[in-house]
Amino acid sequence: MLKIASVTQSGLGRAETGEHLPRVLPGEEVEQAADGSVRIITASPDRVAAPCRHFKSCGGCAMQHAADSFVADWKCGIVTRALSAHGIAADIRRIETSPPNSRRRAKLAGRRTKKGTLIGFHGRASDTLIEVPDCQLMSPALMAAMPALHAITAIAASRKAEVALTVTESTSGPDIHIDTEKELTPQIRVELAAVGQSHGVARLVWKDEPVVTLNPPAQRFGKALVLPPPGAFLQATKAGEASLLGSVRDIVGGAKRIADLFSGCGTFALPLAEGADVHAVEGEPEMVAALDRGWRETTGLHRVTTESRDLFRRPLLPDELARFDAIVIDPPRAGCEAQIREVAASDVGVVAMVSCNPVTFARDAKTLLDSGFALTSIDVVDQFRWSPHVELVGGFRR
Repeated sequence: MLKIASVTQSGLGRAETGEHLPRVLPGEEVEQAADGSVRIITASPDRVAAPCRHFKSCGGCAMQHAADSFVADWKCGIVTRALSAHGIAADIRRIETSPPNSRRRAKLAGRRTKKGTLIGFHGRASDTLIEVPDCQLMSPALMAAMPALHAITAIAASRKAEVALTVTESTSGPDIHIDTEKELTPQIRVELAAVGQSHGVARLVWKDEPVVTLNPPAQRFGKALVLPPPGAFLQATKAGEASLLGSVRDIVGGAKRIADLFSGCGTFALPLAEGADVHAVEGEPEMVAALDRGWRETTGLHRVTTESRDLFRRPLLPDELARFDAIVIDPPRAGCEAQIREVAASDVGVVAMVSCNPVTFARDAKTLLDSGFALTSIDVVDQFRWSPHVELVGGFRR
């Protein structure tokens, strides 16, 4: 019999003897069979019945066996441990968790079978494809796109290889990206157009090529409608995006000149432009163009300027940052080490740092703190419900 001591950052239980086991909780006594399966002998009071009937077989969720309060404390603990590794003590102001059935983007796999097609997620550490007709993560709009995904799989998947299908909810229907080994032929184009028409699909993208666009798959950022390029970054849930934006607004306050670095298509830049001039900087020219077009087509916003720039290789320097009252920065998982050094060396007094990786956030936060900033707030946002993924927003001021 094993006793579980803790849960790792990846969501595995760590036994007192060192073994890592899935779907167990601290304080539980368990037995592990030869095939790796686990039987709970003494259950934790934080254990709950998984809300999804696919949980045991599907690999999409890791923590449905734990109460929401436990998951919230666990995710806050991931953040505080990352900070403490750099000697940073901080109280988390709040954690906001997106509700079930709110994910507006999902990457599924499709496979042709003798009986037709199979769509779903892979099992944990497995190539087995699990159908999820009662998925508790995806939004109703994504679930409604399943018939279209089956029809696309019948066209795009070979009998030997799966097809990857990324489906995104938009204002005008599903926006679907198809990644397959098959080559695009004139006949496939005709078949995809028919699928798009019959299933109300906004856009179909084959690898990197938009093949069918029946309606612009726009996203709303504040007052603005933006048409993102295929595969552009989008926050996972509307609730999560609203939580992140609310925290950013709290931090920048009444700033009148804001730089939004790693701006994407305008998640923060366009809503912030309702009260301030914004300079948006992003490395992908297509996303910059989409943001600019969204601003130009929206009335009632302050001035938004844009710049396509690789902030890893060419960060904004202190003299360029001097014209801004506040900085918003939302880098990828690797963080923004080079850019944060320049922010630390500048005279900017307010920084809102959004992060999807507490480890790199803590590293970059240490650079700001060492230059005279104070960490004024930490908000945790859990928009990847029941997963080990955690996001946060930190406020810095000097």
